[in-house]
Amino acid sequence: MKSNSLNRNISIDLIKAVAIIFVLFIHSCTFSFPVSSKEWLISLFYRSISGSAVPLFLMASGAVLLNPQKELSLKKLWLKNILRIVLAMLFWGFIYKLWHLYDSSMLSFENVILSLKELFFFNQEFHFYYMHIILIVYVFLPVTRIIICNSSKKQLEYLIAVWFVFAIVYPTVWRYYPFNLFGGMVAMYGINLTYASIGYGVLGYYLLKHPFPKWISSIIFISGFFMTFGLTYFKSNECDVLYEHFLAGNGVPVCFMAIGLFSFVQGINIKKASLAKSISYISKASFCVYLIHILVMYVLKKNYINTSLAPIFVSIPLYAFTIFSISVFIYFVLSKIPLVKKWLI
Repeated sequence: MKSNSLNRNISIDLIKAVAIIFVLFIHSCTFSFPVSSKEWLISLFYRSISGSAVPLFLMASGAVLLNPQKELSLKKLWLKNILRIVLAMLFWGFIYKLWHLYDSSMLSFENVILSLKELFFFNQEFHFYYMHIILIVYVFLPVTRIIICNSSKKQLEYLIAVWFVFAIVYPTVWRYYPFNLFGGMVAMYGINLTYASIGYGVLGYYLLKHPFPKWISSIIFISGFFMTFGLTYFKSNECDVLYEHFLAGNGVPVCFMAIGLFSFVQGINIKKASLAKSISYISKASFCVYLIHILVMYVLKKNYINTSLAPIFVSIPLYAFTIFSISVFIYFVLSKIPLVKKWLI
């Protein structure tokens, strides 16, 4: 089922719904246990299987915004899409600043002014990195749309292959022999995560049009998961601390999971209208949930609600869905305020 009664692409909505739930799982995982302990391995399982969250968001954005049939003028891009991201980032960034001042009993006029200065120099909440990435993706949209509109299928495949080598493979292997021996300009060939994200958008558009068969998509996803889990486990065991290199969004393991899942979803046929409506609602709420879910976590933890209240296998999903439910409810309330709905969530 490609669209619902609201003329939305349900496969993209499903990707965004899964991605936001994955984000909550990532931030619900805890690695305070000894490396390789049962609890640590369970947490790594959840962290690994949900690791493609941000690439999935980027691919969903590319699938929608790079569509040549969708009009996107520079005026609309800057005065609607980009302006909305900036306003939301500044507003919620300030809310987080106020929370931290309140929580540390340092709420004063002087500290509020200092927080505002930090805010405008992008010293913001840790998970806001995604919004800085998406801003770069949006800024480059006029360029990437030109490429999409004027490229054949084979040319797009060549572009994606080049991107995959320099933005995904190289950042994954550069610190290991023999690649760590590279010097001079060759050592700088890799594309960092921020600009690699532009390629994820192109990849999302391509897979929307040319998805793999379900069985191939499944193999790609499962392979990515085992690489993520296995490589992270072995390196963490070697270092006796969580080794996060293979959890990165611009690494081969996570990229494989994103490709597999995104492609697999394109073949799902959702016939039940009520289910499609729920998925679309979660998709529309996903930006707000992303913005506020860390604040919800802070409030829960201040009230001693965390993953330590039950066995870790149960507590991580329970905690994630608790945050999800509260965040969606907050979205429901805020979406009733027209200006807030339009610009801040």
